[in-house]
Amino acid sequence: MKSELQLRLAKNLKELRKEHKLTQFELAEKANISEAMIKSIELALSWPSDKTLINLSKALEIDTVRFFIPVDIEKSEQEKFYTDLELVVRKNFDKYLDNILLRLKNKLPG
Repeated sequence: MKSELQLRLAKNLKELRKEHKLTQFELAEKANISEAMIKSIELALSWPSDKTLINLSKALEIDTVRFFIPVDIEKSEQEKFYTDLELVVRKNFDKYLDNILLRLKNKLPG
C-alpha cells in the first residue's frame, strides 16, 4: 500500500518537473539517475534513496522538502501542513524503527 507521503512525492515530482519544462529523460540526465527511476517515482512505484532525492532537488534547484509540500499550497496553510507532515514522517519512522528493533531482538541469544 502506498503511503500518503509516497503519493505526494510522486505528484510533486511530476509537477515540479513540468514547472521546469523538463521531460523525464531530461530530468534523469540532469540528476544523473535513470529515466526508469523518474518514471517509477512519479508512478509511486518506488521510494527513492536519499542520494536520489538530493540529486533531484539539485537538478530542480529546490530544497528537498519541496517534494513533500503540495505545489499549490497557500502561504497561510504552510504551518499546518508542516505540522501534518511531521506527524506522517514520525509515524513512518516509528514503524521503521520498531521493525529494526524487532529484528535485532530476534537475533539475540537466548
